[in-house]
Amino acid sequence: MSYRLTIEPLGATIEVEEGQTVLDAALRQGIYIPHACCHGLCGTCKVQVSDGEVDLGAANPFALMDFERDEGKALACCCTLQSDVTIEADIEEEPDAEVIPVRDFAASVTRIVDLTPTIKALHLALDKPIGFQAGQYVQIEIPGLGQSRAFSIANSPAAVEKSGEIELNVRIVAGGAGTGYLHQQLQVGDRLRLAGPYGRFFVRRSAGKPMLFMAGGSGLSSPRSMIVDLLEGGCTLPITLVYGQRSRDELYYDAEFRALAEQHPNFSYVPALSNEAEGSGWTGARGYVHDAAKAHFGGSFQGQQAYLCGPPPMVEACIGTLMQGRLFERDIYTEKFLSAADAQNARSPLFKRV
Repeated sequence: MSYRLTIEPLGATIEVEEGQTVLDAALRQGIYIPHACCHGLCGTCKVQVSDGEVDLGAANPFALMDFERDEGKALACCCTLQSDVTIEADIEEEPDAEVIPVRDFAASVTRIVDLTPTIKALHLALDKPIGFQAGQYVQIEIPGLGQSRAFSIANSPAAVEKSGEIELNVRIVAGGAGTGYLHQQLQVGDRLRLAGPYGRFFVRRSAGKPMLFMAGGSGLSSPRSMIVDLLEGGCTLPITLVYGQRSRDELYYDAEFRALAEQHPNFSYVPALSNEAEGSGWTGARGYVHDAAKAHFGGSFQGQQAYLCGPPPMVEACIGTLMQGRLFERDIYTEKFLSAADAQNARSPLFKRV
């Protein structure tokens, strides 16, 4: 059984299977509804139900408050249809966005590489080609858990097309069932199921502005894909990567980025360590990502276009520093994966994107 879903202001009507979420149905038809966590935690995918009946599903009460439920609002990532429905979604035209419907894939684990003591690179051979924009992510089904986890694709589209493999960088989360499985139980040769591509984190090339990438932890995955894609495509605009970790043993792909900086005069690489022991021989920047970026640019970020990816506290600190340096929302793009612990952190109503 299926129902018809009309999405305004697009005027598009699609079929939605019984039990399928509004978000999943839209993405599989190549229709982008803004979203982030995909688990009813953040409220990014909030829509107005203007006609018909929906089941709100497992929407977190902090992401969808009681008065919003009374007003007919729903979270697209959780709600399912109980009749033909019309919704109103906050959809913006993006001239640089590629329309790539979400699909399901089967994958075999070909390699597992220890990048740092807490981050592994999973190399997955897919059963069919995947199209994606550099910066997008996939959802991995965790065997035995009944849930999926989001991981950005760390290699460029050209590299994936050539090898047929995607690379995912997975940082283990203390007590995390999903990352715990991927770190401690997954073996070469195992099969996984995944879906993608997801996300609206990609380079806005048409702006023609210098690009600043700010990343922390395993948040390096998206910027790595985006930067390599830009350089492979012959981009000559200035590109800067400011990447933060706690210590040298957590700083991965350092040699690769240093080599890219040597090969491409328009690319600058600024690694920063926040907890490196004194006397270790480290001669690079010390402190957090936002501090290193401020020092590198002399406190002024005017004219840049910034792409931020990492833990929510890092992203928030970077946004504050960028705005102090006269860079504002229209030129700041973020990717941050939210856990259940982040659900109670209210998002500022002043910003739609950051």
